[in-house]
Amino acid sequence: MIAGAKRLATVEEYYFSKKLREVRSLASAGKPIINMGIGSPDLQPPAAVIEAIQNSLQDSAAHKYQSYQGLPELREAIATFYKHKFGVAVNPADEILPLMGSKEGIMHISLAFLNEGDQVLIPNPGYPTYTSVTKLVGAEPVFYKLDATNNWQPDFEELEQEDLTQVKLMWVNYPHMPTGTNALQETFEKLIAFGKKHKILIVNDNPYSFVLNDTPQSILQVNGAKEIALELNSLSKTFNMAGWRVGMVLGTAKFLEQVLKVKSNMDSGMFYGIQKGAIEALQLSEAWFTTQNAQYEERRALIWKLADKLNCSYDRNTAGLFVWAKIPAEKTSEEMTDALLYNKNVFIAPGTIFGSQGEGYIRFSLCVSKEVIQEVIDRI
Repeated sequence: MIAGAKRLATVEEYYFSKKLREVRSLASAGKPIINMGIGSPDLQPPAAVIEAIQNSLQDSAAHKYQSYQGLPELREAIATFYKHKFGVAVNPADEILPLMGSKEGIMHISLAFLNEGDQVLIPNPGYPTYTSVTKLVGAEPVFYKLDATNNWQPDFEELEQEDLTQVKLMWVNYPHMPTGTNALQETFEKLIAFGKKHKILIVNDNPYSFVLNDTPQSILQVNGAKEIALELNSLSKTFNMAGWRVGMVLGTAKFLEQVLKVKSNMDSGMFYGIQKGAIEALQLSEAWFTTQNAQYEERRALIWKLADKLNCSYDRNTAGLFVWAKIPAEKTSEEMTDALLYNKNVFIAPGTIFGSQGEGYIRFSLCVSKEVIQEVIDRI
């Protein structure tokens, strides 16, 4: 038998990959499973985006290898989008690198900047991929706690007390997943100052800015941010294009040159038609965001009713595709979600999959219709 690589001993299969097999198995056995655990948008992409990819298929370059840096017009569209939405100026020539989803960027950035033994600051709770990728590249995760008492913002006084001499990179994610908390402008300013002081690369993962959020923010809005920060973004949540795998990393050319060294050895460019569709999406009017968010607002109101029925508490002032709810004290997160799955045939994510600070919480997804949410309410 040929053994797997030793690095695989540092990670486990992604929770949702494993759990969804069980959910599918239950459904195959005849259970009427409703999945409220995954943040995969069920709404359709804009019609103009579908039309753009269809129209592009007859172009002479449509089926050739593409540039590792993406089409120039895609980078121009991203630059215009960032200027219009965030007031951030980025040079499309060398400060934008399109990615096949921002998840790819987590690996590329880690490979580009981390050596074996380097330490990485990772939010707890937070996206599990930050931890798994850190381990896969031989670096060491160092978790910084977020909690409700501090509005899920980093505690910089606590961070300053840590030994930071081996820390090279810090992951941040606002609007925050799983809690939905927005960053304060003060938080972004402190992060940039913290990174400069300790020579730590700050990377903000920012895919939820335009979902149920009246104040979209970018860490690159902070003066001098490009000197020490990168930002990941994605079209998956904003434009319902999760399966298209379109993301981007933005920052100064000196940082993106390092990321490109990795990326150019890992893929052969993004499919032409997908890039054309992405360009169309980035040019949509405000009406797209208004209409989509109206649907999510209706769904969220129903999920709040569901949370009330389960005796959970929650913050109404959040952004993103999820409702983060505190459960009754007598249960653990997994006890709560297992009871719902096995007794009510409803799959909801336990907070603990996002870190130890997620104990006592569950996460509902907004990526299900109002009718389905009402059915869940009726089952409880």
